[in-house]
Amino acid sequence: MVSLQFFTEEDFSGVNYALDENQLQYTSSAANALKRIADRDTGLEFPVTIFMNGIPAGFFTLDFGGDKMEFTENQNSVLLRSLSVHPEMQGKGIGRAAMIQVDDFVRKNFENCHEIVLAVNQNNISAYELYTKVGYQYEGKTRIGRTGPQYLMFKSI
Repeated sequence: MVSLQFFTEEDFSGVNYALDENQLQYTSSAANALKRIADRDTGLEFPVTIFMNGIPAGFFTLDFGGDKMEFTENQNSVLLRSLSVHPEMQGKGIGRAAMIQVDDFVRKNFENCHEIVLAVNQNNISAYELYTKVGYQYEGKTRIGRTGPQYLMFKSI
């Protein structure tokens, strides 16, 4: 069973997995995302651990900072960043289950948030398909990311 919880230091060894070069084109490691959060120290980005049967299986962050405004005009939105699943646990539906559960997680923990936004590299077809299957929409907005063009996607919650 997949569940989401705010990241704690005890989760670090479970989410400190190595991603291959291909995956690192499209996402950040948990260690790098946690460093970004510490360096910015805005208090507006929240790391989340994805658990599979009580074992850390993945990671992402929810960023309420100004970066989200590149995606939406909705102040009551959050930017989902740095999503990854442990390489040994990929292909088991964990990412899909987490992206379905994130809606309720955000509603429960951030009552004023009404939209989730994200960017997905245009070459990351499997991620794009995952997001569309769980309700994210793409309406033609793009941007250039660190490794090429990205689709800007959103989901009302």
